[in-house]
Amino acid sequence: MAELSTIARPYAEALIEALQDRKAGAEEMARVLEAVDLLARVAQDSQVLELAGDPKVTDKQVFDVIEGVLAGDVPAEVKNLLQTVVQNDRLEAVPEIARQFRNLKNASEGVADALIETAFPLSDAEVSELVAALAKKFPGVKLHPIVTVDKDLIGGVRVHVGDKLLDASIRARLEQMKTTLTA
Repeated sequence: MAELSTIARPYAEALIEALQDRKAGAEEMARVLEAVDLLARVAQDSQVLELAGDPKVTDKQVFDVIEGVLAGDVPAEVKNLLQTVVQNDRLEAVPEIARQFRNLKNASEGVADALIETAFPLSDAEVSELVAALAKKFPGVKLHPIVTVDKDLIGGVRVHVGDKLLDASIRARLEQMKTTLTA
C-alpha cells in the first residue's frame, strides 16, 4: 500500500484549491481547518474504523454516522472530503490529510506552526518572548506557537518549525555528553 502521505496529498491539495477558488477568507479557512481536525480525530476512533471496515455497512451509512458525530455547521468542502474518502476507502488517511491541509493553509498565509515542547508550563509572556526570539531564526514567517509540556526534557525547550528542529533541552545536552564520553 502507498504511504499515507502520498495518499493524503491530493486530497489536501484539492481541499485548499477548492477554498482558494472561491476566495475563502482567513476566518473561513480557520473554520475549515477546525472541522478537518475534528474529522481526523473522529476518523482515528477504533469504532469508526471498525464500522468503515465492515462489508455489511454501506458508504452512505458510514458517511451518515461520521457526519452525525461531527454535528453542527460543517463546511460543504469538509462534507465533500468526507464523502470522497469514505467512497475511496481512505478513512485512515484523514489525519494525514488534516496535517497536510494545515501545512498548505499555513504556507498560503505565510504562517508556520512552532511546536514548542517544554519541561515546565510557560506563561503567555514567556511564550511571546520565545516566539520573538524564534522569529529572528525564521525571518519572513509568522509563527503560531503550539506549546506542550514534556517532563522527559528535564529542562529547556525543543522547537519544531516545519522540518527544522531546535533542541535546547537538558536531555539533548546529556545525550551529547554521553555520546562524547563513550566515543
